[in-house]
Amino acid sequence: MAASRKRALATLFAALAMTGASAVAAPQASAYPGPGVVTGDIRVHDPSVVKRPDGSYLVAHTADGIGLKTSTDRTAFRNAGAAFPNGASWTTTYTNGSRNLWAPDISYRNGQYWMYYSASTFGSNRSAIFLATSSSGNAGTWTHRGLVIESRTGDNFNAIDPDLVVDDQGRWWLSFGSFWSGIKMVALNPSTGLRSDSTIRAIAGRNGGAIEAPNIVKRGNYYYLFVSFDRCCQGAASTYRVMVGRSTSVTGPYVARNGTAMTSGGGTEILAGQGSIHGPGHQDVFGDVDSDILVYHYYGDDGASRLGINLLALDSAGWPYVH
Repeated sequence: MAASRKRALATLFAALAMTGASAVAAPQASAYPGPGVVTGDIRVHDPSVVKRPDGSYLVAHTADGIGLKTSTDRTAFRNAGAAFPNGASWTTTYTNGSRNLWAPDISYRNGQYWMYYSASTFGSNRSAIFLATSSSGNAGTWTHRGLVIESRTGDNFNAIDPDLVVDDQGRWWLSFGSFWSGIKMVALNPSTGLRSDSTIRAIAGRNGGAIEAPNIVKRGNYYYLFVSFDRCCQGAASTYRVMVGRSTSVTGPYVARNGTAMTSGGGTEILAGQGSIHGPGHQDVFGDVDSDILVYHYYGDDGASRLGINLLALDSAGWPYVH
């Protein structure tokens, strides 16, 4: 093939990758598929998605007052305002007065929407996780339900990046954490959504290294713990990547595919940056009618964060892969 034609094809495939055309393969095989096609208002950071009873989708993401977006088809997204358009005064102790709230986890249970979210400042573990509920999920309808857990500068954990999971016995658990000693878990009272005891369990860590954004789902015989390794929030220089381990118990021990415990730095990579897709991470997994869905943010060459969506499946050995 002529050199000029090779360059032209390379340019074409790079452009397709930026538009999310994941069905087209590059001339040299990429390690992972590109994000699926999404359109409209797709500038998000730390997305969490829930499917609503009417079949549409609600996205919550890091922003002033927690940003909201909606979609009817999982492709075209529009801005839907903020959960707390007038701010959240109860969080300012942890944000130094900023209205920016982080990393929400949104779900629909028992006829209402539940949202856990973080209040902190960058690089600090003076942080807190709060709970809010809403009957509709719409902007301005969220009710503050209280502080779930906080961390102070003397603690060995960081109370950000919450994720709710309900186990097979109907027990509620909240995983969370970033850097410090890693990913933690606490038990919740299903009636209130707040803590039910004082125990803090350790479920993953990298000896103080870069691990955050836990997300747990049950499929078959296993609970799968998805986390993000390495560096977020540096635009096109971000090195975030999505890792996974599994356990037969919601509280662990979680292990990687090679058997390494996630409490000892283990994790199996299922998505990483390539080409013009930089730092994919802060993942959220949810089940839809056609497939399990992996939602995340990534950065383009311009440094802006965007919504990434891919299908997720299990291989013959029961390990997740993106397609």
